[in-house]
Amino acid sequence: MKKLIYAIALAALSPLASAQQVPCPDKNVMYWQAFPPGGESDLSARHQQVVLKKKCAGIETIIQYKAGAGGALMWSQMNQLPGDGVNVVGVNLPHIVFQPIEGQVQYKTADVTPVFWFHFTPDILVVPAQSEIRNFQDFIRAAKASPGKISLGGSGQFSANHAAHERLDAAFGIKTLYVPFKGTGDMATSVMGAQIGGAMTYTPFAITNKERIRPLAVAMDKRHPLMPDVPTFKELGVDWVDGAYRGIGVPKSTPPDARKRLSDLWRALNSDPEMKDLAARNGFELLNVGLEDMEGFMASKTKLYTEGAARMGLGKK
Repeated sequence: MKKLIYAIALAALSPLASAQQVPCPDKNVMYWQAFPPGGESDLSARHQQVVLKKKCAGIETIIQYKAGAGGALMWSQMNQLPGDGVNVVGVNLPHIVFQPIEGQVQYKTADVTPVFWFHFTPDILVVPAQSEIRNFQDFIRAAKASPGKISLGGSGQFSANHAAHERLDAAFGIKTLYVPFKGTGDMATSVMGAQIGGAMTYTPFAITNKERIRPLAVAMDKRHPLMPDVPTFKELGVDWVDGAYRGIGVPKSTPPDARKRLSDLWRALNSDPEMKDLAARNGFELLNVGLEDMEGFMASKTKLYTEGAARMGLGKK
């Protein structure tokens, strides 16, 4: 009888134990975005907002925007936020390495404190659907016929899009014009309205706007399952698998235990089936880099992007 009572008690406690595995915050989360609404950072934050509400029903995720200078406005001010464990800032690589090297921002890479990197979005070259450029070969022919004439939009100055644009020109011996926007959301109208020639952007933009843009090439190991007709840069002769990483950071004053709770919470969000489905349908490649792997990951990426910055000529006066 005692065994039966014990088993019943365990069964009753199991939902509570399961709920306790998710380190829910004790207050609403203030989720600060460094880019305007409508881009990949905003879309991923909205996905996380939905899944966090499901896991922590009593908590709201309040998304705030402080866009400007390719994300640098927010990142230069993030350490002024309260280190209370509920102020969270969206952070991006390679942006937080490139921008300080270029030297026109008010923060250093070491000033940014990431606690979890949650996904990766591959680079992709797109043109408006109404463009006369039908494929990558057409693009190269047009670029070589009129050097500097084709304009390609991107999210931010000294960002992953900017680096990809420079890489494109160098790899294929062409010259195009880079047009920086505050974020992908701001860029969308100009691309889809053919006000610029195209964009060096990310896979979610191409998937979300598939009726209004034409993807030409993607920086992945294999073709994207949602865009099977789009060749990879590898197929086109260039070993190029790259893009942007997105994660969350906190003010430096945030205590270690609060950092760990946030890192574990975002890992739990990434493990949720709904999050996996949202990511797959929108072109995000989920990634799980928590605090335990952060030092090595950041050292590796900082080295990689510092070398890339040198190739771009960043930091040269």
